[in-house]
Amino acid sequence: MILIKNRQRKYSINNDKIIKKIHRMLVTLGYTNFDIGIEFINNKTIAYYNATYRHKDGPTDILSFPFYPDLKAGDSITAKNPDEANLGDLMISLEYIHTSNKWKDFDPDEVLTILLVHGICHLLGYDHQTETEYKLMQAKEEQLLASLHGI
Repeated sequence: MILIKNRQRKYSINNDKIIKKIHRMLVTLGYTNFDIGIEFINNKTIAYYNATYRHKDGPTDILSFPFYPDLKAGDSITAKNPDEANLGDLMISLEYIHTSNKWKDFDPDEVLTILLVHGICHLLGYDHQTETEYKLMQAKEEQLLASLHGI
C-alpha cells in the first residue's frame, strides 16, 4: 500500500500522480506488494526531524526512514510475513522545495519526482557518502527515473 499524508496546507500535491509514480517504481524494483509511506510537511517539522534523527540543524528537502536500516545497496528484501513487506517512510518538505535556493531554478513537480526517486533509493540501502556509493546510487536513480517516462 502507498500511504500519503499531507500535513501541510500551503502547497498542493497531486496524490494520483504521486501514487502512479511510486507504483511504477515499485513495479520496476519488484516490490509491488510492499508498503511505503510518504508524508508531506513544512520546514519547521522537517527541521525538527532532521535535528532529532540526523543531528543536523535546519530544514532539508527529504528524509528517509527505511524499514530495513541495515539493507545494503543492491540486496533484495525478502519479507518473512506481510507485516515485514514494508520499505519505510519518506518525509518531504514542500515548503523547502518551493523556497530553497537549492531548487529555485527547477519545476517543483520535477523536484518532487527526483526526491521520490532519491528517497526510495535510500530506503533500499543506497547512499552517497563515498564516490563509489554515489555512482551506484546515481545508476539506480537513473533507472527509476527512466521507468517514469510518460507519467
